[in-house]
Amino acid sequence: MTPHLITRSLDRAATIFVLVVAACGILIPLSNLLLPAGSAFQVPTYLVALWGKYVCYAILALAIDLIWGYCGILSLGHGAFFALGGYAMGMYLMRQIGSRGVYGNPILPDFMVFLNYPKLPWYWHGFDMFWFAALMVVLVPGLLAFCFGWLAFRSRVTGVYLSIITQAMTYALLLAFFRNDFGFGGNNGLTDFKDILGFNVQADGTRATLFMLSCLALIIAFFICRAVVTSKLGKVLIAVRDAESRTRFLGYRVESYKLFVFTLSACMAGVAGALYVPQVGIINPSEFAPGNSIEAVIWVAVGGRGTLIGAAIGAIVVNYAKTYFTSGPLAPYWLFMLGALFILVTLLLPKGIVGTFNTWWEPLRARRLAPNDESAAREDGVSEPNMAE
Repeated sequence: MTPHLITRSLDRAATIFVLVVAACGILIPLSNLLLPAGSAFQVPTYLVALWGKYVCYAILALAIDLIWGYCGILSLGHGAFFALGGYAMGMYLMRQIGSRGVYGNPILPDFMVFLNYPKLPWYWHGFDMFWFAALMVVLVPGLLAFCFGWLAFRSRVTGVYLSIITQAMTYALLLAFFRNDFGFGGNNGLTDFKDILGFNVQADGTRATLFMLSCLALIIAFFICRAVVTSKLGKVLIAVRDAESRTRFLGYRVESYKLFVFTLSACMAGVAGALYVPQVGIINPSEFAPGNSIEAVIWVAVGGRGTLIGAAIGAIVVNYAKTYFTSGPLAPYWLFMLGALFILVTLLLPKGIVGTFNTWWEPLRARRLAPNDESAAREDGVSEPNMAE
């Protein structure tokens, strides 16, 4: 009876999570657009953009939890996939500026005119079309993850060695995108966006719509992750996480399972980055910084590894704390506070916020429902045997 109750509880928790995200995705934009500025319930536009950024981070956290919490792949380079998706969207937004840039060139972005580019690089062609940019948002991170994963998993690189290699990958991309001759704006990156699909990116309605789309993407990402982890594939992934050698001995092609889930996770991170860029208004090489990927892992650890819901909650909670503490006198000490948070969670809440809550709540719920189950059994004429007899 207990496994059934736990499964039903998890389903209920997932339903509540989806409903809360959907409600936020509807009510917050409506509050921003329909209520007057002086109203106590009106959400300012800057908060809509800020919370939209948190939602994008939650999608990234889900992507990391999918591979780390359920397959045991600790990636310290998922910020690279997030940034690549952001750059793909940023390239589309730059092509939409046209002659409205500082130099008035209808083809070349301002930074290319400033650096005396004779023509548009070949890899920028096609990004004037939204469908092509949307395809690249998924394809570029997914292709990089597939190639990297094929080489790494085929060589049976695991554990801390894989983590170090993923960190080296994102650092190499950081150095490459910093170069002015790489064609992506160098240190300044891509910014000064004007339109997206013909709508002003600075308009209240556009920001509200982007927030709604971010919430929708979070719901879809959650459904995808949950469909994976609750299927037979998910059971194999958990077996790989807990006993990879034994799973391989049983005849499973472990490399194929790991490659699939790693590529899927990278595609999700790319979508998160694409939604992030128009809401923040800039994308630059700092997004490739290894520290960003490590911080994303901390979100998952704080929320609860292997819970999905906890990963999203951890991303929102930690980033809200970051926004709060980095805007005051404690700003220089934020990294120390983040490190202390990670240590405290590891020592005191090793399963994270949601994982610890589930550990406490499920036995209490089972004991609370036990008398109801016994009374229902007596009504059905079923009772425990009397050992004295």
